[in-house]
Amino acid sequence: MNSTRFKILITGFFMLFLCLHMNAQQFATHAVKKGETLESIAKQYRVTPFNILKYNKEIVQGKPLVANTVLVIPMASKSADPNVPVVKSKVTAVVKEDKVVQENPIGFTSYRARRRDTLYGIAKRFNITVEDIKRYNKELYAGNLKKGMNLRIPKFRRVNPEDVAKSEEDFEMYTVKPKETRWSIANSYGITIDELLELNPELSKTNNYLMEGQELKLPKIKGSTVDNQKIQLYNSYVITPKQTFYNLEKQFGVTEEEIKALNPEVKVRGLQEGMIIRLPKKDMAPKEVVNTDKYVFYEVKPQETEFRLTRKLNVTYSELLALNPELSDGLKAGMILKIPKAKAQDLEIKNSLVLDKFSLIDSIQTTNRPNLLFLLPFRTDKIDVTDKELAKQTMANRNDSKYSIGMYTGAMVALDSIKKLGVSVNVKTFDTQLNVDRVKGIMLREKLNDVSAIIGPLDAKSLKEVALAAGQYNVPVIAPIAAESDISLRNVYFTLPTEEVLRNKMIAYVNDHRKEENIVIIADDNNKKTQSLLLEKFPQAKTLNLKDNISLDIEKVKQVVSAKQNWVFLESDNANTIYHVSSVLNSTIKDTVKIKMFTTNRNKAFENDVISNSHLSNLGFTFPSIEKEIGANSFVKMYRRKYGIEPDRYATRGFDITFDILLKLAYKNDLFEAGKKIGETSYSANKFNYLKDASSGYYNQSAYIMSYNKMMIVEAE
Repeated sequence: MNSTRFKILITGFFMLFLCLHMNAQQFATHAVKKGETLESIAKQYRVTPFNILKYNKEIVQGKPLVANTVLVIPMASKSADPNVPVVKSKVTAVVKEDKVVQENPIGFTSYRARRRDTLYGIAKRFNITVEDIKRYNKELYAGNLKKGMNLRIPKFRRVNPEDVAKSEEDFEMYTVKPKETRWSIANSYGITIDELLELNPELSKTNNYLMEGQELKLPKIKGSTVDNQKIQLYNSYVITPKQTFYNLEKQFGVTEEEIKALNPEVKVRGLQEGMIIRLPKKDMAPKEVVNTDKYVFYEVKPQETEFRLTRKLNVTYSELLALNPELSDGLKAGMILKIPKAKAQDLEIKNSLVLDKFSLIDSIQTTNRPNLLFLLPFRTDKIDVTDKELAKQTMANRNDSKYSIGMYTGAMVALDSIKKLGVSVNVKTFDTQLNVDRVKGIMLREKLNDVSAIIGPLDAKSLKEVALAAGQYNVPVIAPIAAESDISLRNVYFTLPTEEVLRNKMIAYVNDHRKEENIVIIADDNNKKTQSLLLEKFPQAKTLNLKDNISLDIEKVKQVVSAKQNWVFLESDNANTIYHVSSVLNSTIKDTVKIKMFTTNRNKAFENDVISNSHLSNLGFTFPSIEKEIGANSFVKMYRRKYGIEPDRYATRGFDITFDILLKLAYKNDLFEAGKKIGETSYSANKFNYLKDASSGYYNQSAYIMSYNKMMIVEAE
């Protein structure tokens, strides 16, 4: 391998930021009562209607206010009513001439000016002022707006309910009911998913799981105790794929403004399939509410016939007609059809939408020319490339260098592979040196609006900086390893499935394959939460306590195992515990007693040398894994020819991640759009199926179930 490949010289500069002192603005909340107007509320708090409109985008001047709407009121120096509670806001602003000026944007988005665009029209579209646009596009001070001009549109922080400090009496504890979701609960309380997560930090940020009986902290609905107040009734409705505000207005007689006023999350994220929204209960509302637990949806393709459709979806035309009466007018491309979920067992489903099965390689467009940016810590600052032996030794002792170089060599094989398919790729590679300031400099210098995807960095701080910079240009960022952030990284693809995904995969496998097996759970003190979760999933399971948190009493084992097959979960991160338990279980196996061992988390302790692979093989040890064992496939042969050595797990992962991204970009040079049409993809040792989390980025939901069999580790399904 030519070590000079990774010697990348970077020159840059650092920018200085001025700190502006800002006066703290105060806020109060007000629940709208029947008959109140914007003007009367403004008069009560001695502020202008403009100030109220500024912080409450769901209301429109000139339109009546809906009772129970909670408004955020920016307070003047004195309140008309001394009893009105005034609290400090986390958002700071400068008050000048009775107008609230938001000082610093929290980010930017790019916009390409079109023919007939005006600055006023663009400002209105993005809820900012013309002056805001000019401030961050200096050329507009001296010249006019022109077609094709790329504008930086500032995004300002909105004052949300969670940004206002509230007393405990303003909240209540809510118990989750069966089949309730985060969407349905948040919308019934008139808050967003982000607000729900802020109030309940114990909720997972990587999935939408809610447990029946779980208690959530939620704000009390304002105005619910006002006497003689008319209560508005609502229907819950699940957004189907391709749903628009126009369709909802035509079907339910409710305007876009009314929908956004009742559903704050819609204002932030727009309409998305699977979203549960509130709609005013009217006579024209449908009697049946769409249930994604029972139905999935299919978009009719051009030139699709009734015969081909029924064969593909495994339903009769009469069944389709019963669920989709609009079919009586004929089958039309673009129609969204409802299908019973029970009939879709053999179909690939993503976000309740049936995906067409197609070959990604056969669907690429050779005219697409993706632009990739690699940001990896090769640590050329620590490696002396003039001394080959010393460089090898340094790289072998540094995990960051070893991971980066391994991954990058695999990525180069992926680039060779996509080139053979006729796709050209432009690549830029930078050594981050694990230096956040260096990463900031790279982001400032590069033209990110031309980048198709960024692979890396590896550390959480650098990933955060890259994601924020790339997010301004809607550029996806691929995280090769697990990383967490204190903010939402909505444009990041986390390639490693989380521990929760792996655990759920293992539980689902056992649940699907279990017949009459006797389930036993063994967990050390650090894994009691996992034990509780397993008992919830398998209430008939038995438990065995560890002696001194390490060993098992063999007599107690004999008491809980049965003559039939026994499936034992071992949850531990201690190598000595795993050694003792696996030894005892292995000695318990007889012709009349069969034992199979599982775990939901095969951590490093299971790989310790003290543990007998023979025992694990006898127990048919089964576990979830992010990757599978790699055989002598085409990638291995190409890597061997290119570098003269066998690929390690890092090189294999680098190939799989890069080839997956390149194929998707070659199919549609927009990773976000390609992901909507593509389900699970599988390569040498890794597979990917990204799903968007409500409050963060895209998370890989795919994993393998692996099992020991005759001293070999093989895929169990």
